Amino acid sequence: MKTLIKFFLILIIACGLGGTMYSQAHAERAVMFFENLRHTKGKFHGEPFKLLPWEEKIIRDVYGTLRDDGTRQYKFVYIEIPKKNGKSELAAGAALYHLFADGEMNGEIYGCAADRSQASLVYNVAKDMITQNPVLVKRAKITDSRKEIQDKRTGSVYKVESAEAYTKHGLNVSCCIFDELHAQPNRDLWDVMTSGSGDAREQPIWWIITTAGDDPDRVSIGWEEHDYAMKILAGEIIDPTWYVTIFNYDGDDIYNEAHWYQANPSLGHTISIEAFREAAIKAKNNPADERLFRWLRLNQWITTKLTTWLPIDLFDQTIGEWSRNDLAGKDCFIGMDLSSTTDLTALCALFPPQGDQLGWRVIWDTFIPADNMVERVRTDRVPYDEWEKGGFITATPGNVVDYTEVKKRLLTWNALYKVKEVPSDRAMATMLLQELEKEHITCVDVPQTFAVMTAPINLIETLLKKGELTHENNPVARWTFGNASIAKNGNEQIKFVKEHKGRSVVRTKRIDPIVALANAMARAQYYNGKVDLSAVILSDDWGM
Repeated sequence: MKTLIKFFLILIIACGLGGTMYSQAHAERAVMFFENLRHTKGKFHGEPFKLLPWEEKIIRDVYGTLRDDGTRQYKFVYIEIPKKNGKSELAAGAALYHLFADGEMNGEIYGCAADRSQASLVYNVAKDMITQNPVLVKRAKITDSRKEIQDKRTGSVYKVESAEAYTKHGLNVSCCIFDELHAQPNRDLWDVMTSGSGDAREQPIWWIITTAGDDPDRVSIGWEEHDYAMKILAGEIIDPTWYVTIFNYDGDDIYNEAHWYQANPSLGHTISIEAFREAAIKAKNNPADERLFRWLRLNQWITTKLTTWLPIDLFDQTIGEWSRNDLAGKDCFIGMDLSSTTDLTALCALFPPQGDQLGWRVIWDTFIPADNMVERVRTDRVPYDEWEKGGFITATPGNVVDYTEVKKRLLTWNALYKVKEVPSDRAMATMLLQELEKEHITCVDVPQTFAVMTAPINLIETLLKKGELTHENNPVARWTFGNASIAKNGNEQIKFVKEHKGRSVVRTKRIDPIVALANAMARAQYYNGKVDLSAVILSDDWGM
């Protein structure tokens, strides 16, 4: 009887739930292949690739867990782990296993990354592993010019693909390895590699081996898949095709060495504890180094952007509990920041305290050329298309911003609200402002100088910190808020710029909605009976 019970217990364990079983033979075969490879880096170069416990567990789980038809259960292997833990060698080993040992004829193995340089890192490790193995040397045909390795016996090919240039059609993926998914500039390569490209294969597999990302707006494909993986771990999503392992420490006790080991399973092996301690000392003494320590050492999803104006958290904390309908019929100042092709065109309606409204309120509308939007999504690495679908940005016809659409929006606002003035830098807007003046809308010139911009920017900052200025929840404005930097002159005057002291900001980082807010405040600050005697009313200047 005991024997019978034992038999059934073993059967239950072997088969598991949902029609899966564990094959020791399949797991052992995969482990054996990996451990016949050799290390390629530093002091370990040339030594056998003895899997560390965390690596061995992953390999055994992934290749030993089968469906009842004998094929692998897991299609997606998601591993999130800090740098220097040996992820490149694990990824290279997986690529070579599917190239030489998985048994697939004419297999297609792809190594994917944000750019060709990043994608080449795993390729170069794989190539070095081949050159150290006489058996694989005989079977491999290496073509460095194309970053391609072929198995002459099976016809399987390992190729490098990047977000910069990739094949869009005709893919038949047997294995795809995404290195540093968080760094992908957009979701295009991910979609191409995962949407039906493995349908003709019996058991295709996608390895995602990545660190945490620098994505404060949580809009990247890296964050999307990270979020999906976290929900699987939390039991919020049941997806038996995903295998998820995340090594991190997500708390604030970052100098506790026990937490370092929690996030870094290779600490003490491929990473020295002394190097970690040195990095911790730097982190304690420098906020920028602390952010890097959290991100690269402890695998925390945080922003490493050095925002020289205000932290993005302040934007999130000052979202108002009101709607645009609450603003109907109220006085406002509409700041403008105009562009043609490169920057955004932004309108900002700023409502001073009035009547039963005790604080300041802000809304935005933003414009982008429709013909350029898809390309701008790629180059700027920003989801303009998703924001357009959400109604947060307007795509105007053509390849430049159509000011006719901007004028229509201004006239709509003028009908809904009591527009006191439209402050703007007339250098970009002369014709539009003249047309608005003909509609009896007062337009005021706001030069983008230190002397003019210091007061409104300081006032905005003060009001935000006091919680006396609130705004709508607008992702375009939020993104540009995080991009805003401040330049300061010798007189302690300030203005918004796209350049940090000593280095340029990435040219694709827009700040236009925030500049429009400052333009509006430059005039709204005089709302309560104060008069700016230096103001240039453009109708006066033009003799209208």
